[in-house]
Parts: sequence; structure tokens; C-alpha cells
Amino acid sequence: MSIADNIAAVRARIEAAARRAGRSAADVALMGVTKTHGPERIRKAHAAGLRLFGENRVQEFAAKAGALADLAAAEWHMVGHLQTNKAAKAVELFSAVDSLDSLKLAEKLDAAARALGKKLPVLIEINLGGEEAKSGLALDSRELEEILLAAPRFEALEFRGLMTVPPFTDNPEDARLYFRKLRQLRHAIAARQLPAIRMDALSMGMSHDFEVAIEEGSTCVRVGTAIFGERPRV
Repeated sequence: MSIADNIAAVRARIEAAARRAGRSAADVALMGVTKTHGPERIRKAHAAGLRLFGENRVQEFAAKAGALADLAAAEWHMVGHLQTNKAAKAVELFSAVDSLDSLKLAEKLDAAARALGKKLPVLIEINLGGEEAKSGLALDSRELEEILLAAPRFEALEFRGLMTVPPFTDNPEDARLYFRKLRQLRHAIAARQLPAIRMDALSMGMSHDFEVAIEEGSTCVRVGTAIFGERPRV
């Protein structure tokens, strides 16, 4: 199947999952994750109507950003772990950072965005499985609370919601509990009505489990393999 066919198939699955959950598919954004895929394949996705894209590495996207600069209305989000020493470059390249995972990174992003006169939407990444190999803040992390309370002083950052990557299993149903936990956390934070904190976005669900994520309230699914095929070896 072509990339355009893949996108159409994913959108159909999004619609079906939203219908099962009594939701509108219009409330679920489809993000194409383009890690390791070259500009020519990304252009095919754009030609098929995809406008929201996610990249995992600053250096990789920097190398191909020039070849994609003419794509109308394309929006690029940083979705991978972001080192603080690459925060300034990330602010230059991306329209949003969906993987904020430390107070120090928030400080670096805010300073870089201020320097560019830019407002930067961010999502706080939550590590629900407690996996040491993955980035993100623990549910009961003191640092999560520190970020939430410090948000008003980060004038260049717009806190929009939460993101997670649950532990991988072959059975998508195994991810449901983690997605539900993120939704519950979002509700708990929203109920506090903290200044400078919005909880509109829940970025959760990837190629193998996005339908379950939608049933549990995802507002953005990050799909790579189901659109672009298996990643080329690099």
C-alpha cells in the first residue's frame, strides 16, 4: 500500500475507535512520526493531507528541515527525549515540544523561546511504567509538582497537556490501564485549576495501540510504522 493508502486506512481506524468511544474523530489529531524517514516520504504524506508531524531527534530533523521548509501548513513537534543542551536548537526548529520531562528543561526552553520572541506549546511527558530506559516524570514525582507550580514564571511556554509512551506489549489491550491512568492524571491536574496550566491535550497511542488510546481519551495519536512502514536501518 502507498503512504496515501496507509493514511486513509489509519484515519478509518481512528474514526471507528472514536465511534466506539462515543467521541468525534475530529477531536483526535493524527501525527505522522517521521523518525529515520527521508524528505521524499514525508512529502508523500503531506501530499496525502497530513499536516502534523513528529520527530524524535533534533540533529536528524535539522538535517532535513531545509528540504521540507516549503511544505504549506506543516507543523513539527519534538516527541523524543530532549537533552537540555539541545533545547535552544529545538526551539528554533519545532513549533512545539511534546516531551518536557524536567524542570531544568523547562527553564532552558523558556529562555530560548524568550530569546526568539516565541511562544512554545509543551506537553509534560509522564513515565507511567516506571521504565528506567524511558524518559518522563513518574506519576508521583516531586519534580512534576514543581513544574506545575512553576508554570506561571515560564512566560514563553504554554502548558497544554500530557504525553506518555507506555511499556510495549504485543497485546494493545495491555496498554489500556496506562492510558486510563494518564487520563485520570489529566483530570486531577485540571481540577486544581492551576495558573498557566491547560490540560486540553493527551498525546498517547502509537501504531500498535492507538485505537485503545482513543477509547481512553487520546487527543493525538503518534503514528509512524502504520503510515511509513518499518523504519529503515540507520
